[in-house]
Amino acid sequence: MPFTDSDVAALTVLLGRAPRGDFEIVVRDDAGAPMVIRNSPLLGDGTPMPTRFWLVDPGLVIRVARIESAGGVRAAEAAVDAGELQWAHDRYAAERDAAIPAAHEGPRPHGGVGGTRHGVKCLHAHYAWHLAGGDDPVGRWVEAALAEADGQ
Repeated sequence: MPFTDSDVAALTVLLGRAPRGDFEIVVRDDAGAPMVIRNSPLLGDGTPMPTRFWLVDPGLVIRVARIESAGGVRAAEAAVDAGELQWAHDRYAAERDAAIPAAHEGPRPHGGVGGTRHGVKCLHAHYAWHLAGGDDPVGRWVEAALAEADGQ
């Protein structure tokens, strides 16, 4: 579903700037507020956008940042199966690349989740894709870490 004027306004507030490319809100909270967006693989000026799924819920962004700042990137990378992680990067890249117009001849985004080819770069990107339905072992790890932080 294409974005609406109210989606652009909400995302502008969440990002602190206007979106630079097309997007769609793929996960909303119970009140309808954006939680995760799926970006076009190319910005309006043709610049590659490797981050296909972006966590925009301010509360979740802060909570995931706390996990990252406590060594979460290294912990997640150590905890998940390297082969399963690589498979997730490959699927993420394939989903993004399939959305690039066939006639596009300029630069293309590269890498998998968060723009990296291997390992873990950004827990936010993995969790966003997980929330949007992506089979991501790091996203599942972040979900468990958030539940643990909540005492569940």
